[in-house]
Amino acid sequence: MSGSETVRGLQERAARALPAEHIKDVDGWWLRHAPGCAWWVGTVLPHGNARGELLSRVVGAEEFYAGHGAAPRFQISPGACPEGLDTVLQERGYRRQSLVSLQVVPIARVLEQSPAGSPRVRLDDRPTRAWFETWHAVHGGDSRSEWDLLGRVEQPSAYACAVIGDDVLAVGRAVADTGWAGVFGMATLPEARGKGAARDVLAALAGWAGAHQAGRMYLQVERDNIPALRLYQRMGFTEICGYHYRTAR
Repeated sequence: MSGSETVRGLQERAARALPAEHIKDVDGWWLRHAPGCAWWVGTVLPHGNARGELLSRVVGAEEFYAGHGAAPRFQISPGACPEGLDTVLQERGYRRQSLVSLQVVPIARVLEQSPAGSPRVRLDDRPTRAWFETWHAVHGGDSRSEWDLLGRVEQPSAYACAVIGDDVLAVGRAVADTGWAGVFGMATLPEARGKGAARDVLAALAGWAGAHQAGRMYLQVERDNIPALRLYQRMGFTEICGYHYRTAR
């Protein structure tokens, strides 16, 4: 696969792992609306070729979001989106925001850094109340909407909890999808940071992914999240694409 095809494929896997409540596919453009969820779940994934109709496609997306009473936002991944889209959005007054790094790693590399099977990591195939409460304590948001999102995930999933006694210190989840496993929902309680809990969660998810025919992992991390970037670098992740969003003013 070419670089742009890989990026496009990973972004679409991520969209399946973060499924919006309302999705409309318009010739490859995924118009997504997810009331109550994190805003990036409800963005346009504009991967189809616009075939010279770029402006009309943008206007159609704007009408979709107006119908849902929401502001349109576009996810702009260079090479995976139609050429010129970022410029068209800028000219229409969309502001640029949220620089994100898309990173990948062979699963074997993760396991080299921290062998799987830590006795303090528990894996479940569905989110438990303890998993969700730890994630929510770190990230916040509307509990009901986020629970509903997790219930819409159709691909095989693993929910990891790093525990000491009965206390959950850190969590994360992985979703297996056609040879890849995406990492989502990483969260560590403030008092447990810097003690290896997140590393153990990643290693456990890597071990699970390998058992589910995934040879590689991917994740998305904001470029201003320095502690997370350092952790992922230590675990062997490398960036294959930087992307950003455009939001209507």
